[in-house]
Amino acid sequence: MSVPSSTISPRSNPISGDAHAPSSEAVGKQIEGFEGAAEILRAWSEGLTPDPDLTVSQWADRHRMLSGRASAEPGRYRTARTPYMGEIMDRLSPGDPTQRIVFMKAAQVGATEAGNNWIGFAIHQAPGPMLAVQPTVELAKRNSRQRIDPLIDESPELRERVKPARSRDAGNTMLSKEFAGGILIMTGANSAVGLRSTPARYIFLDEVDAYPASADEEGDPVTLAEARSLTFAHRRKVFLVSTPTIRGMSRIERDYEASDQRRFFVPCPHCGQMQWLNFERLRWEKGQPKTAEYHCEGCEQPIAEHHKTAMLEAGEWRATATAADPNTVGYHLSALYSPIGWLSWERIVRAWDAAQGSDEAIKAFRNTILGETWVETGEAPDWQRLYDRRERWKPGIVPAGGLFLTAGGDVQKDRIEVDIWAWGRGLESWLVDHIVIEGGPDRHEAWGDLTALIGRTWPHERGAHLRIARLAIDTGYEAPAVYGWSRAQGFAQVAPVKGVEGFNRASPVSGPTYVDATEGGKRLRRGARLWTVAVSTFKAETYRLLRLERPTEEDMANGAAFSPGTVHLPHWVENEWLKQFVAEQLVTVRTKRGFARLEWQKLRERNEALDCRVYARAAAWIAGADRWTDEKWRDLEDQLGVAAASADPAGQINRQAQTSQGKRRSDWLGRRGGWF
Repeated sequence: MSVPSSTISPRSNPISGDAHAPSSEAVGKQIEGFEGAAEILRAWSEGLTPDPDLTVSQWADRHRMLSGRASAEPGRYRTARTPYMGEIMDRLSPGDPTQRIVFMKAAQVGATEAGNNWIGFAIHQAPGPMLAVQPTVELAKRNSRQRIDPLIDESPELRERVKPARSRDAGNTMLSKEFAGGILIMTGANSAVGLRSTPARYIFLDEVDAYPASADEEGDPVTLAEARSLTFAHRRKVFLVSTPTIRGMSRIERDYEASDQRRFFVPCPHCGQMQWLNFERLRWEKGQPKTAEYHCEGCEQPIAEHHKTAMLEAGEWRATATAADPNTVGYHLSALYSPIGWLSWERIVRAWDAAQGSDEAIKAFRNTILGETWVETGEAPDWQRLYDRRERWKPGIVPAGGLFLTAGGDVQKDRIEVDIWAWGRGLESWLVDHIVIEGGPDRHEAWGDLTALIGRTWPHERGAHLRIARLAIDTGYEAPAVYGWSRAQGFAQVAPVKGVEGFNRASPVSGPTYVDATEGGKRLRRGARLWTVAVSTFKAETYRLLRLERPTEEDMANGAAFSPGTVHLPHWVENEWLKQFVAEQLVTVRTKRGFARLEWQKLRERNEALDCRVYARAAAWIAGADRWTDEKWRDLEDQLGVAAASADPAGQINRQAQTSQGKRRSDWLGRRGGWF
């Protein structure tokens, strides 16, 4: 078996320049008569045959087979199916001088399969150490099972180079695949150990915008991963792929803007003008997505979707900017380019129409279909408008729609402020109580008062009494004191939290991680459990929910409901609290390198109300409310008797009554005598 070369220059016959090298015929005569002569001669001939000088796309067309386990279109891989991926894959070939390839794209345009083609090419044609990074270790394991294993199993050239996982000392495990001349290491961006485990010539960073801000608090995962390739100098290859997220926070956007910003230009079938597909030029009759057509920017003639195949075949990538780094090439692609049979223009229009009226849905559309970042609205709502929208219910009373309580605690130098929030279906929320405990964290009495608080109950409008299901308390000030108190209360009801900047809508709360705590003057290793909260995510969410339109009294009389997530504020809340609730705004700032990033800045000095809201929201996440099924919510409603409740000034959700099916009561909440 020959060992393929990984040199950058085209390969040549190793004996072409040697006049004295023996020929195959001469070798054949010399070994004639020996046992196994034919096999020796065959191996000799194979060794003299130069490896084909293939690019990644050529290799994929020749050797890659798509498995039914991992692809909707099993069979031989064809670059012609997604012509726009050809150049991107070829940039990953050893013969191309590009070191970093950035691909900001819509979902499901074939990017991950292109990365897998590169993995297969490296194993077969240009072996070397390779690092493939997913957002988490669990996703890395899933990707190994669903994509990498079928990649190897369905390609004979790869199967003979990677030993089966069942063989002894095979070097084939869930997260590592050894082969002649190299190894493939798979890990998650949340594992600092995995990111710095080995040098790597090739680095595949998939869905980088879903990576955590820091890997085990050791730094940016992308930076840690790329540091593994520095010793390979000009021979390294780094492939960054992701659907973008939020403007100013998106990793893939930042790297794309530093590149030459290539777009895929296709010709108009009518006038031939080259252009990149822009959603603004996709037009249709209102309410009729089937009429969707693309209008040429040159001749303004409508282009039907059946022209797309020919347009893609004749398309080409063109740079639209000058790269800050000459070794980096960037690509951007929307789902408008999806091949026939994948995502049609009609379905794109339907998704756009369905998203109207919901910022979250429009954000998802721009991220996953257009491959563009979302501009987060961070303007602070007017506190006077919130004052005018206050609702009436008694202080300390849980309104009818509230099904469980969480609390957010903010530790200050001379006090501890706590806000109690009730949560219902759709994470509709009500402020139930605002408590200020005098005395800072150095006063034992203050901690005693906080202990008493988590043991209190609040009466529900339906007659039950609810306790705080989870208290999230900030550790930004006097963290050791918070850790010690939290440990004494137990992990079930109290969650110490640490706020970090950045947006992470997929997992805004991560952890817990174990930290040292002090008890009785003695340091306890891993004595407390700390949760990390992406505070930007919950601040932006709160502001977005505060801007939701409210139904009028007439609408409510006709059975209209409040929108999911509506934030209800009581009439007894003070002006100062309202000002604190909207005390920050999201602004775009420029780094020293000229990149834009989002940053929350205070409009007023005090912002405890907003911080307490964020921590209480994090507590609801930790309790699992974001992932509860309809059955879970219905069980809580049955226990409290709120399913058939009528409209009231506190704004509970108006729904048809649900009849109890005699299901087992939830273990998460207690009974009417004492909840939680």
